[in-house]
Amino acid sequence: VQLQASGGGLVQAGGSLRLSCAASGILLRMYYVAWYRQAPGKERELVAGLGGSGKYRDSVKGRFTISRDNAKNTMYLQMSSLNADDTAVYYCNIDPPNPSYWGQGTQVTVSS
Repeated sequence: VQLQASGGGLVQAGGSLRLSCAASGILLRMYYVAWYRQAPGKERELVAGLGGSGKYRDSVKGRFTISRDNAKNTMYLQMSSLNADDTAVYYCNIDPPNPSYWGQGTQVTVSS
């Protein structure tokens, strides 16, 4: 299984980014999936989950949207109104996460 996150970069505060996660060896539609992030010196945390009614951590509600394209076996995270607290490496995985599925992640850096 490979989950390849991409789309990160350097963005100014208030800007937007769209992250993608291309999956191979696994059908994302068969699982609850989620985006996670890890900021320097902090533990990895769930940002947004897609399954059932969906879930978002409070700090990103109204700003981030998780979605999935089953035909492309790809999931996305649309992020807007970014702020410095969103700076982190973003990862995709199933929910709950499988430790063997963590990929390299994609770095998001928000400059203030």
